[in-house]
Amino acid sequence: MRPAAPARILVVDDDPGARRRARAVLGRAGFVVAEAADAVQALDALGAQRADLVLMDACMPGQAGFAACTELRRLAGGERIPVVMMARQDDVASIDRALEAGADDFVTKPIDWPLLARRVQCLLRASSAIAELERKQQRLSNAQRIGVMGDWEWTVGENRIVPSEQARRIFGNEPPETSFDIDGLLMTTHPDDVERLRGAFERALDHGDSFALDHRVVLPDGSLRHVQQRIEVIDRDPQGHALRLAGAVQDITHHKEAEEQIRRLAYYDPLTGLPNRHLITQALVEAIAQAERQRQRVGLLFVDLDHFKRVNDTLGHGAGDELLRVVSARLAGSLRGPDLLARPANEEGPGRIARLGGDEFIVLLPDLQGADAAAAVARRLVAALAEPLSIAGHEVRAGASVGIAIHPEDGADADTLLTNADTAMYRAKQAGGGHYHFYNRSMNERALARLALQAELRRALERGEFILHYQPRLNTASGRIVGAEALIRWRHPRRGMVPPADFMALVEENGLVVPIGEWAIDEACRQNAAWQAAGLPRLPVAVNLAPSHLRERGLPERVARALRRHALDPAALEIEVTEAILVTEPELGVDVATRLGAMGVRLSIDDFGTGYSSLARLKRLPLHAIKIDRSFVRDLALDRDGADLVAAIIALAHSLKLEVVAEGVETAAQLDVLRAQACDEYQGFLASPALDAASFAALMAGARAPHASAAAAPAPSPSKASHAHFAR
Repeated sequence: MRPAAPARILVVDDDPGARRRARAVLGRAGFVVAEAADAVQALDALGAQRADLVLMDACMPGQAGFAACTELRRLAGGERIPVVMMARQDDVASIDRALEAGADDFVTKPIDWPLLARRVQCLLRASSAIAELERKQQRLSNAQRIGVMGDWEWTVGENRIVPSEQARRIFGNEPPETSFDIDGLLMTTHPDDVERLRGAFERALDHGDSFALDHRVVLPDGSLRHVQQRIEVIDRDPQGHALRLAGAVQDITHHKEAEEQIRRLAYYDPLTGLPNRHLITQALVEAIAQAERQRQRVGLLFVDLDHFKRVNDTLGHGAGDELLRVVSARLAGSLRGPDLLARPANEEGPGRIARLGGDEFIVLLPDLQGADAAAAVARRLVAALAEPLSIAGHEVRAGASVGIAIHPEDGADADTLLTNADTAMYRAKQAGGGHYHFYNRSMNERALARLALQAELRRALERGEFILHYQPRLNTASGRIVGAEALIRWRHPRRGMVPPADFMALVEENGLVVPIGEWAIDEACRQNAAWQAAGLPRLPVAVNLAPSHLRERGLPERVARALRRHALDPAALEIEVTEAILVTEPELGVDVATRLGAMGVRLSIDDFGTGYSSLARLKRLPLHAIKIDRSFVRDLALDRDGADLVAAIIALAHSLKLEVVAEGVETAAQLDVLRAQACDEYQGFLASPALDAASFAALMAGARAPHASAAAAPAPSPSKASHAHFAR
């Protein structure tokens, strides 16, 4: 370690003999000595090189020593240099003036030279200690500033709190007050936190308890600051009562904000701002515990949107997100309040709503008075979501299915109650949506069967259990068969023929739409080629694909391979898609459709009129036909407005040189209206249900479906789900 450099002493005296004597004495003591004959030389020397101590004669020609001391203090760093004035023993006035000018000490003449070196050493040690203390105070001040913390001391007898500069800033005392009393400190505290802080101070005063406490400070502008106070008693009287307390206060606002952000990420859905699954599960556990103590019921409503996927597919994910936000606000607005609150027995009471994920929501009804109250809330939610919503410039109806489970009847714990409410929701959805349904045990058995069916579905394609049935498409004027639509069926080895309504939703949930769609294309091509080889009429067979499938870039190549494999004319294959292809990723969909059209494959729009397409987008596709959705056909003969709408669709299609196919035709009256409106083709139970390949071949051999016998066919066809492709 390098030894410390010797201290530098500047001796200022007009007497050369006195300067030499001082140099000799101080030099022997190990100091470096510089000299100046007057105040001007002294100031020049200090400007050139700093001294550790100045020994200056008070009375010199020209500028006196005390005047030079005043100038010295004005130099940069000069306020910290110890100054010792030399004056005659009887010159008290000069000594006083020197001290007033800033001198730290004085020695009297005649000077006791042997003691001078000891005097200088003592002054240098004191100066060094003061400098070190100032450095420590500066480091403490810097640390408090960087850490946004301060300290204060309370003298209890005087009721006087003296804060540090940083503490004053934290408490919002600007301009800073040098001190304040305990009431002044409490006045800066948030009203909701005052009693906690006052109680902690009282315990410290009475019992000498130290404490740490977080509370809020209200700043002069009304904003809030979170602080942490740590207080210790540093002086007590003989009875143990506090006489002085020391406190440290730290601004922890940023920490609190970070904690709140973490809490929101952990417990709240970022899209809607609603509680998430984790938080609602905690609330449900607490509500069940309280209900068991008070012998009450808890209601749980599982809400699932009926048409979210359709909006998401047609208008895009941005519109889907907007729909979820709007639905969240509407659900919350339909409840009596957002929190768990007490209520009179004759009110339905408030709930807590959460988003589980996707388009699923949970509403918690604590302190439930009975099933009727839960049903009233469910009806209100269903009604609220049945009203139209404005999303991305379009009017849409979200619709909702609600499942209800009640503790303790439908589950003793949170997980069971959630599962059973979910099961009840599926029952409501299976009933057509837009309804609510209560849970019962038979529904749980059906849910288990659904899980088993889901596992078997994944293996059905590998095992060749799917088959196609074919529904004829007829010319409206002549009644002759002009085409067919391939519809999928599942020939289960144990269950027998499983209807599409029982498994198509699972196909979508398990990501099997594309592989099953490609199987359907290949099988339809194979069967059509076989019919033609048997000498049956050459008819186009349509396969209904999901919009996501038509956005597969490799689809045209796969279709081409299927056509080559079975040596089938491309015009014998027709691809049906919904209008969703025109909205989500339209450029990709148009590109794929154009490539299919260039191959000679026919393309038609299924369920026309139920989506959000535009004429400009329709004209970009190489379309052959549009199919009027069965919902428009159902009341065709009874509803004048409906008939006018169908007529407008037909006129629009014909203006675009497209053929029109009406779906779901079940009565002769419907057919009469369609024929009068010049609809080109139709399909439905009036002509024939979907048939297996052999039965359809026999029908083709006659080339006509007799309307009279078909009209007597009885049962109406099951409604096709919004995405149940190949599944009428």
